[in-house]
Amino acid sequence: MRLEEVLYSQGFGTRRICRGLIQQGLVVVGDAIDPSLDPDEFVDPHSLRFRVDGQQWMWQERAYLMMNKPAGYECSQRASSHPSIYTLLPGPLRQRGGGAAAGVQAVGRLDQDTTGLLLLSDDGAFIHRLTSPKHHVPKVYEVVLRHPLTANTCARLEAGVVLDDDPRPVKAAKADATGDCSLRLVLTQGKYHQVKRMIAAVGNRVEQLHRSAIGAVVLPDDLSPGQWRWLSADEVQLLRQPPR
Repeated sequence: MRLEEVLYSQGFGTRRICRGLIQQGLVVVGDAIDPSLDPDEFVDPHSLRFRVDGQQWMWQERAYLMMNKPAGYECSQRASSHPSIYTLLPGPLRQRGGGAAAGVQAVGRLDQDTTGLLLLSDDGAFIHRLTSPKHHVPKVYEVVLRHPLTANTCARLEAGVVLDDDPRPVKAAKADATGDCSLRLVLTQGKYHQVKRMIAAVGNRVEQLHRSAIGAVVLPDDLSPGQWRWLSADEVQLLRQPPR
């Protein structure tokens, strides 16, 4: 792959801009600074490490990320009332691939007041696999309630509750009390405002909502709100496997 194409594929701008970055000496491949880098030089992109304007990058054929979504951010490219979670990502991740669907996309959405694990990718098949209802990918939510749990709250959630837009009961795969006013809820569906509506259906209200895991991937304690990182190859593989 030509060096110019490497930068273009990773979202550093149009081909013309990428060529200019190289010609201006703003691109470093490996550890040696070479002011004579040729935009048309062929390089092996696999495991290629490079710096652009001082920032370290590694070539990735596809992007797979996790973010600890903070409260007060919308999972929308065109946020209306709150900042977009995409503003927390560097420009190249928002532009890679080019075209109308450029950049990484959120794998499902979290409400602006919901925090926790959010996955992002530019791999359409990966996104579909995690969001399609037929795959039943479990998602774990930590829920703080306004009122104390009743003796049968968790049992009712596991047995199924009826939401206002569907006569068929919606069940939690698992519901466990974690405190007098808190529970851990595992869902394998992805209905609009599902957790809040299920809790309302059992006569309570969500005060705080945090997603702690998707499939076998758990949000790490050392990833602070607003931070993101690349998923490891093992984590991507875990997410591609059918749930046990």
